[in-house]
Amino acid sequence: GAVGSMAMSPDGSMVVSGSEDGRLRLWNMRKGNMVGDPWEGHDGPMKCIDWSPNAQEIASGSQDGTIRRWNPNTGRQIAPPIETSRMAVYAVRYSPQGDRFTSGGEDKVICVWSKVGELLVEIKGHERDVTSLCWSKEGKHIFSASLDGTIRKWRDGEPVGGPWTSDGGAVGSMAMSPDGSMVVSGSEDGRLRLWNMRKGNMVGDPWEGHDGPMKCIDWSPNAQEIASGSQDGTIRRWNPNTGRQIAPPIETSRMAVYAVRYSPQGDRFTSGGEDKVICVW
Repeated sequence: GAVGSMAMSPDGSMVVSGSEDGRLRLWNMRKGNMVGDPWEGHDGPMKCIDWSPNAQEIASGSQDGTIRRWNPNTGRQIAPPIETSRMAVYAVRYSPQGDRFTSGGEDKVICVWSKVGELLVEIKGHERDVTSLCWSKEGKHIFSASLDGTIRKWRDGEPVGGPWTSDGGAVGSMAMSPDGSMVVSGSEDGRLRLWNMRKGNMVGDPWEGHDGPMKCIDWSPNAQEIASGSQDGTIRRWNPNTGRQIAPPIETSRMAVYAVRYSPQGDRFTSGGEDKVICVW
């Protein structure tokens, strides 16, 4: 089925993908082959996936409303599934320290979980589905993006400042700069927007190029470029300092690109989407 999400191992040697069939698959980046059998557990399409910073576990979220955690070496679940609600989980993200993870989705609620899967904090405030989450570098703040068209900043479950708003409509994806000073977001109008994390204001004008809603975004580890994927079937790469494209768009197919992720070394990136193909560029 379509590839809905991807994450790369911290050492850049492996990619884990989540598909429409609810299964996870592990891939060897260098050889391009699947490692072992698909991992089974979810009862609905996979929507999000993250690999813990210490490389010891993978968290996945699905349309089935559960978060499941896996041992990447065995492909087995390491704990009972977390039943968030009966609604889809669209975002899951480990803290940089790896001691907690956060989730969000169709129920509009952001949850923070302990390493053992205990609910620590429940954050309410978004008016529509939560689509994307990230942590500040030191793990004190959580940033959330939503179909309600806002990005919000939280600390200890409470809002920090007002929502960040633009005229771009629903926010489908966001990524943080490696130094933790900026956030880039992608919206329904196909544009990218750069935000100052501390002040919460937009930097410069929106970046134009995509002809369809933005589905995924990632910031390269060396901070020099940003990759974005869209419903329009293209991947575009941008200079974060100018907001201009640094290369012609990559035409993957005429089908939506749902996932794009740089390797930790920044020398390659992977993409996946509606055409069921995972590409390494």
